[in-house]
Amino acid sequence: MSDDYFDEGRTARLTYWGLGQMLKGAGYAAAFLLAIGLVLWVIYGVGLLLPEESKQAPSPYGALEQPLTVQGNDLA
Repeated sequence: MSDDYFDEGRTARLTYWGLGQMLKGAGYAAAFLLAIGLVLWVIYGVGLLLPEESKQAPSPYGALEQPLTVQGNDLA
């Protein structure tokens, strides 16, 4: 039998190496996105465990939402 079938040339080796590097990077990106999704899912799950009263708190931006009134001046 001839070993020419399994003998890769330089171009084929470089092509397979490049493809392998791209697939490795894609795997790292998929693992990173999966980790972010898992963290967000855990935060969502903790939010579901909180009591309903904690979700009905007044807005912390209440002072920013109120109209500005300066005492002593009638600007309106």
